[in-house]
Amino acid sequence: MKTSDFSFDLPEELIAQTPLERRDASRLLVLDKTTGQTKHRHFYDIAQELSPGDLLVLNDSRVIPARLFGRRESGPAEVEFLLLRERGLCLWETMVRPGKKARPGTVFSFGEGLTGEVLDTLEGGLRLVRFQCEGNFFEVLDKIGQMPLPPYIHEPLRENERYQTVYAEHRGSAAAPTAGLHFTPELLEEVQQKGIGVARVTLHVGLGTFRPVKVEDVTQHHMHSEWCCVSQETADAVNETKRRGGRVVSVGTTSCRTLESMAKDGRLLAGTRDTDIFIYPPYEFQIVDALITNFHLPESTLLMLVSALAGREHILEAYRQAVEMRYRFFSFGDAMLIR
Repeated sequence: MKTSDFSFDLPEELIAQTPLERRDASRLLVLDKTTGQTKHRHFYDIAQELSPGDLLVLNDSRVIPARLFGRRESGPAEVEFLLLRERGLCLWETMVRPGKKARPGTVFSFGEGLTGEVLDTLEGGLRLVRFQCEGNFFEVLDKIGQMPLPPYIHEPLRENERYQTVYAEHRGSAAAPTAGLHFTPELLEEVQQKGIGVARVTLHVGLGTFRPVKVEDVTQHHMHSEWCCVSQETADAVNETKRRGGRVVSVGTTSCRTLESMAKDGRLLAGTRDTDIFIYPPYEFQIVDALITNFHLPESTLLMLVSALAGREHILEAYRQAVEMRYRFFSFGDAMLIR
């Protein structure tokens, strides 16, 4: 399987730069993963496209304002820090640009009394940074940090909460699990009133979201590790749904990767772990039957994941239709239901 097998032409003007005023007003492309047939709805129709007995699984990770700009005492130039993963009390794995200015032992000041010392250089050029401040680290971060929007979004975000799902709870992500951005509290209530269950997992989105596939042989790409958690309540709900013949509908690729990472012999296990699971064709899903997702970059690991679920030919044809019909792509774009 080659990376170039997952290429398609995407006009730049289709990359959504701002969220819609109404979360659930985005368009929804519904794809039958078996036949490849499609239909076009709006996201507020999602309950009509699911069935009683289905189970939605949400990723309730909360994005932190993870982008910081610091200065060394010896120089005026700003250096950008992106917090990727908490390794201990005020100890973070970070992406630093430019990295050459962040050698071990260097101390940076960020404002509001926050400082950070680079302790070590990690695999892939990341840095291990120990932060110090008076008071609560996350309260300081809320004051001076910026939302880590993807590099293809150039418009400023007017309201930070629009880059959070309405059910975000456990902070720790460096990017939003964007498929869930389309849900409103009212829509989730409508879904449940129809007899569709809702369960939660947590995966803190990290570097893998930003890392392109740079090798032609897909099997040679290595995913960055991310922390995930499945509660016993969620494991029981998923296993009961499967036992009854209902569908497990993953909301987003992060929920999907969590469910498949914690699967064993067709059952979902409760617990926590680091996962670097990379899903690409051919892959036999143990838990996930259907997927709600946004539209993804050409040649990305996310496009490979959805191709594993629905078939590469079906996905590329659906994407061709989406481009032709001027769907909006990526974080603030439109959505797709694969079932």
